[in-house]
Amino acid sequence: MRKFDTKVQYLKYKVLREVASQAWNGTLLQNAFDILKIIVPGTTPTMRCCVYKERAILAERVKLAMGGGNYNDNVIQVIDIACDECPDAGYVVTDSCRGCLAHRCEDVCKRGAITFDSNHVAHIDKSKCVECGQCAKVCPFAAIINRKRPCQISCKVKAITINKDNNAASIDDSKCIQCGACVYQCPFGAITDKSFIVDVIDIIKNSDNNKNYKVYALVAPSISSQFTYAKLGQVISGLKALGFYTVVEAALGADMVAYAESKELSEKGFLTSSCCPAFVQYIKTTFPKLLPLVSHNLSPMATLAKYIKDTDENAKIVFIGPCTAKKAEAQLETVKPYVDAVLTFEELQALYDSRSIDITTLVEDVLDNASYFGRIFARSGGLTDAVKQGLIEQKIDFTLKPVTCNGIEECRIALLKKSKDALDANFIEGMACVGGCIGGAGCLTHGEKNKAEVDKYGMEAYEKTITDAISVL
Repeated sequence: MRKFDTKVQYLKYKVLREVASQAWNGTLLQNAFDILKIIVPGTTPTMRCCVYKERAILAERVKLAMGGGNYNDNVIQVIDIACDECPDAGYVVTDSCRGCLAHRCEDVCKRGAITFDSNHVAHIDKSKCVECGQCAKVCPFAAIINRKRPCQISCKVKAITINKDNNAASIDDSKCIQCGACVYQCPFGAITDKSFIVDVIDIIKNSDNNKNYKVYALVAPSISSQFTYAKLGQVISGLKALGFYTVVEAALGADMVAYAESKELSEKGFLTSSCCPAFVQYIKTTFPKLLPLVSHNLSPMATLAKYIKDTDENAKIVFIGPCTAKKAEAQLETVKPYVDAVLTFEELQALYDSRSIDITTLVEDVLDNASYFGRIFARSGGLTDAVKQGLIEQKIDFTLKPVTCNGIEECRIALLKKSKDALDANFIEGMACVGGCIGGAGCLTHGEKNKAEVDKYGMEAYEKTITDAISVL
């Protein structure tokens, strides 16, 4: 068993692995039901009330692993029938209620939602409660709490509500930035991201060993903190064993963006980064008046993909990284011509195992396309360091005053200040995930140690400056 943070991730991986295995064999549509029997053998349920519900849920997982079924266009989806184990959200009275005589909670409730039983214990009528929280504030025993589900807590843009009809989570697509935080935090795996793993397999198979076209793998720099059971060079060899023509560092695209973005910043005087698609989407949905301040540069993924396709018209591009929002970015009209599909690291692991490729047995290949500064884009603060370096290397006389936003909450504060002309900065580095890309929902593992791995990977870069890295282009 590979290293995953949670058993939910492992279950998701098993579904992806079996779907991929059938797709390689060309038997996916015929054997889709057999996948359920492989993952849930026999008749004894392991996670749910009965094996029938368990298989019904897994059927939805298979659909999403195959690309989406009848779901909407959002990359992040709720499997309704899997989302019924969490308790009701909202204000509830806990066992700490002492049945006191003061009844302050009743007095403060303007909706008459609080009543008492024969033991003077308070109860909240959900049909009357408006979740104002006044009762919780006045309770002397802190016996009334606001119970939120893990998905709601993780969603900092408040895109998740609870459907009162079926008690399932519901995503407001107009607010969702598709960062995947809820996917990683849901303890039941009831929220997941659509997979394009079947599309990637089709791209590789139809290339006929790269004779019809060449399939490029663009790997995010955060790959250095993943697949810790093997060496990075073996991960690269594994990609070529899967059928990719070659592997290129998306960090080279980061070098290209840092060089161009530093110049753009000096010309405009103020800029917000455009590298994180979830951050850019957040500006679109919540701070649309600030859109003109977003860098006009495409993300490192799209920038490098465009360069490859401009120089090799016989190319197909698959981006591999930690980010679910990249899947949505690849569907944008400005990006779609350059990126053919997106995989997460979770999906790459499933892809290896679907072909029985043990990367630990492979000879190490070399991956060295980018500079130190392009590689550290993977962690919070890396983009700012790269932009600063870009100014230095181009000898641009501009005083950089950055604000580095580590997670969407910090992004919100910076953008709110800028919207009110109260931000003492001229550059906003926006990363929706805490820690930066190394905190992405599609990572195999998450944690502070990943930052150290990225910095170490950056120091190993052959090219020490941005100029050196992009000079080969």
